[in-house]
Amino acid sequence: MKNKLLVSACLMGFNVRYNGSQKANLTARLERWQRAGRVVIHCPELAAGLETPRPAAEIVAADGSDVMRGRARIVESTGQDVTAHYQLAAWLALNAAITGQCGAALLTDGSPTCGSQFIYDGRFSGTRRPGTGVAAALLREHGIAVFSEQQIPALIKWMEQSEEQDDPV
Repeated sequence: MKNKLLVSACLMGFNVRYNGSQKANLTARLERWQRAGRVVIHCPELAAGLETPRPAAEIVAADGSDVMRGRARIVESTGQDVTAHYQLAAWLALNAAITGQCGAALLTDGSPTCGSQFIYDGRFSGTRRPGTGVAAALLREHGIAVFSEQQIPALIKWMEQSEEQDDPV
């Protein structure tokens, strides 16, 4: 069976980021997988009811795993605590991946939801630090491989290797 891939909607060209923009990063391989019905496009934040545009949000002095365990919070640049919305976003991303039979996810780095390599430091200073967002952390915890848009070659390799393992020939 061919693996399916959960992909951040902003990477597929949808204007759903906090500032109303997108980060389209369609490679020929992603386009081919999409035409083959192997891409599940999802924006966890919109699914959780957050609007576009919306204030920037950052995880305060922790990462997504801490937020999901109730040990940290996510706040908007306005100071409003939006932790519950982002926790819901993570669970909805996991549900989309499971329902869509996705073995991997391609998520937007830096996001408090989708960041898989880095997130921002929680002070709205523009400073990046290593860490994961809430959805990336929850997906990994449930055995779904997570890649950032800078890791597309590694994602392609992962997809090819997983298909070779599933191929009985």
